[in-house]
Amino acid sequence: MANSFPSSGGGRPGSYQRRNVDPFAAIRRNHRIKVPQVRVISPEGKQLGILDTAKAVNLALENGLDLVEVAPNATPPVCRILDFGKYVYEEQKKQSHVKSVASKIKEIEFTARIAEGDFHTKLRHAEEFLDHGNKVKMRLKFRGREMAHTELGFDLMKRAVAELAGMGHPDAELKLIGRNIHVMLTPLPPNKRKPKHIVSSNSGESDEGKDQSVSPPAIHPSSGSNP
Repeated sequence: MANSFPSSGGGRPGSYQRRNVDPFAAIRRNHRIKVPQVRVISPEGKQLGILDTAKAVNLALENGLDLVEVAPNATPPVCRILDFGKYVYEEQKKQSHVKSVASKIKEIEFTARIAEGDFHTKLRHAEEFLDHGNKVKMRLKFRGREMAHTELGFDLMKRAVAELAGMGHPDAELKLIGRNIHVMLTPLPPNKRKPKHIVSSNSGESDEGKDQSVSPPAIHPSSGSNP
């Protein structure tokens, strides 16, 4: 009985899972296309008309390319002559670009009654995200009866956009969707970014430090010499 388990759950099922991961495996091409006729498109996008499938496959292979089914539900199915390997590469490149862009979107959430200190803290976080080249999605959520005064939320979000103008620009106008106001900020080029909240807080602390360290020794020697 022990020998029956490896035979039913060995490496073969694992290999099936790996094959199913390939999103391009289901695309029929060349001799995997079984219908008798197909509508053919040339590599340049020119319509070649309806051809016997065998003839269309041979035409593609003679040019070192593949006959790839691009519209299987059409009658007859539509196929295009192209380099399938290059097609897969370009599609994977597009998908990876979309994922990388999505991973660079950071979200900052406000409320209509946010405290002033919390408001500036969120602006500092937004500046840090923009400074690292991330897009920032700002969202204000209305709660309960706050929906009766949406203009207050729009005013606050307009203020936030204005405060961050030195770091990023809005992709579109503020939008109210359901109970939320949305706006997406795209970072400015690095040489045009001017952080406002981080720089002002640091410079204020350094100026205060200079005043405290310089003023005491300048007063006491002169006041003690006249008597």
